[in-house]
Amino acid sequence: MDEGRDDESRPLPLRHRKIWGRRNGPKLSAYQQSLVDTLLPYLAVEPDAGCDPRDYFASPAEPESLKPPAAPLPPPASVSEVWLEVGFGGGEHAAWQAQANPHVGVIGCEPYISGVAKLLTKIVDDNIPNIRLYTEDARDVIAALPDASLGRAFVLFPDPWPKTRHHKRRFIQTEMLDQFARVLREGAELRFATDDPGYRIWALERAMAHPKFRWLAESAADWRARPGDWPQTRYEAKALHGVPSFFRFVRTA
Repeated sequence: MDEGRDDESRPLPLRHRKIWGRRNGPKLSAYQQSLVDTLLPYLAVEPDAGCDPRDYFASPAEPESLKPPAAPLPPPASVSEVWLEVGFGGGEHAAWQAQANPHVGVIGCEPYISGVAKLLTKIVDDNIPNIRLYTEDARDVIAALPDASLGRAFVLFPDPWPKTRHHKRRFIQTEMLDQFARVLREGAELRFATDDPGYRIWALERAMAHPKFRWLAESAADWRARPGDWPQTRYEAKALHGVPSFFRFVRTA
């Protein structure tokens, strides 16, 4: 069995899976490092099996360590529902959604520390209270969530792993769709975007075959054009592999 893959009979324990891809990038600035050291621990999600994800947004007491040049914690967030973004990259999309939907708590999962630092900076600069972060494998959070506890989930421009022998590393698998179907409530959306033609076919085949998801597209324009409430990310702007596609699936009854 490949390291990092779940054996159907013995799922790997939380935070004991191998994370494919980069964790570290360019050296952080002193300010970014201060946010990672002082602010991240108080916005970090610790997956707790069965915990209502809204509880992650209870405001912690402001720690003594958060003094200049470190920024204070954002104000408390009162959220009525929770959305999850898997692999938020530089955090542009997560920050936009959190600001546009102040009643929603956004949990962003991203192991790449430079991306985490960028989002922390946005949280401080724009005083965004309704974002929480997880810097390990997003599957840990998903596995811990109760049934029907999410209002929306995003998987935007994941690594396409284009080589056939690496397809097992792709995040969109039938087993992961099963998990999304479990944690998304009826009527909730699963949004997926890719600029890789192979991944587009891969994801569509699996999502359209899943009995708990229905594709919302009624014409080609519905997946070729980015919806108005779907802000551009730097990965979309790069479009390294081809023209981006945008897919919206609804969790059916």
